[in-house]
Amino acid sequence: MTIDVYKFLSVDLGLGASAAAQLIRTAPDRYAHFKIPKRKGGTRDISQPASELKIVQRALVDWLLVKLPVHPAATAYQAETSIRMNAARHAENGPIKKYDFKDFFPSLTEHAWLSYCEIHHVCDKKNAVALGRLLFMRPPGGRILRLSIGAPSSPILSNILMNQFDRLIAARVGEHYVTYTRYADDMTFSARRTGDLLSVDNVLRKTIAEVSLPTLRLNHEKTVTATKKYRREVTGLILTNDNKVSIGRGRKRELRARIHHFKLGKLNIDQAVKLAGHMAFVKDADPEFYTRMERVYGTGVLAELKMTVRGYRRPQFRND
Repeated sequence: MTIDVYKFLSVDLGLGASAAAQLIRTAPDRYAHFKIPKRKGGTRDISQPASELKIVQRALVDWLLVKLPVHPAATAYQAETSIRMNAARHAENGPIKKYDFKDFFPSLTEHAWLSYCEIHHVCDKKNAVALGRLLFMRPPGGRILRLSIGAPSSPILSNILMNQFDRLIAARVGEHYVTYTRYADDMTFSARRTGDLLSVDNVLRKTIAEVSLPTLRLNHEKTVTATKKYRREVTGLILTNDNKVSIGRGRKRELRARIHHFKLGKLNIDQAVKLAGHMAFVKDADPEFYTRMERVYGTGVLAELKMTVRGYRRPQFRND
């Protein structure tokens, strides 16, 4: 496949040569930057591309990025994968060990992309640079172009740039009978025995040092080891001791109570919307529990819940 970004923008997307060149030149600065609160405290930096750039980024995903390889260990942002599938790969093992990358998306830079394009012969340097400017943003006050949290192309691009890392890690820990998955910045390793996981620390350190691009750092505060004696949680789901994936007993109790209240007409519309969202998640994450709720409360109740929230729009509040 011959990559000609300028032709794709000017002809295929109909921007024209002048507008295409201007977009490429100014794209890294066409972002709105803001912060949102994290669930466990602190804030997360979001960089939202301008509407016209967002359209181009979505087009680039379909035109090019979906054709670049992603390792099977990468379970986020991929078709036919989910947090349940990520957790399920570890369900039949015993102990788990989890690691987290620090500042994952911002650590993936335009420089890593240019290196990737050169090594894998994706395109010539001119087109690699043009793609880099369209896909990476310039942080406020910064010079290095980084992957943004907020661009539609960032999720798949992160998996593409992590392909070499995932391949090396999977192969190396596999020699010790260890299963590896990565869901965005969350890495999970599992094995039959705790002793099999002893090699993981060294493998990670060696591979991070060996793979110079992207430049990765571990968030050591989030490293967790758990065995079947304790709660084993993977991407928010629980691995049960009978080798299943569950949303957990606490969530189940809460959802049972909310469904019961909905059946009795005791939930307002906002509460019903929230419950419907939870149950949509449960249908994929824990289908066994969802089916049980259908048997207990009747399929009509959950169908009514869907109908109640269909077409509902949350009220918009002005910032006066």
